[in-house]
Amino acid sequence: MGIIIELFLVGVGLAMDAFAVSICKGLAMRKVNKKQALLIGLFFGGFQALMPFVGWALGTQFESYIKNIDHWIAFILLGYLGGKMMIEAIRTGNEEVEIDQMDPPLNIKELFLLAIATSIDALAVGITFAFLNYPIFEAVSIIGITTFFISIGGVYAGNFFGNKYKRKAEFFGGLILVIIGIKILLEHLS
Repeated sequence: MGIIIELFLVGVGLAMDAFAVSICKGLAMRKVNKKQALLIGLFFGGFQALMPFVGWALGTQFESYIKNIDHWIAFILLGYLGGKMMIEAIRTGNEEVEIDQMDPPLNIKELFLLAIATSIDALAVGITFAFLNYPIFEAVSIIGITTFFISIGGVYAGNFFGNKYKRKAEFFGGLILVIIGIKILLEHLS
């Protein structure tokens, strides 16, 4: 059961970029378009599931070479990604999203690019899954499903709250990744 909770927390941490983008999509809707919210969730959830799998596939090719330092690699990757998310969340400056057009049609090409951009971190996490022998199908399923629901929630949150919680969500997601990286390191050093 512990691994499921850990994978869920990784999924929550990874989903925060998609959540932030989903909030922006929700801001532009006078009323939530359920079909668009579902499509946003499918794109972000699908790519957040695909990228760790790709990372895992790449990582398994190098596993035998770096078995003795895998926990350090996981710690550095998760610490870097989480730290970067936290720094971006607290960076000074007003980053309020300005809406050019209310209720714009959903641009599939733009959504595809956003899904790739928000899931790059998941590729690196997938590499750590290979080194740590995580059950990959459970991992990608949990991460994908978690991101799917968080992204849909982001559309609704953006529509309801606006920019108010975007930074807090990104900071929280980064903090989760850093804590998991530290946990992995401490487990292997003890």
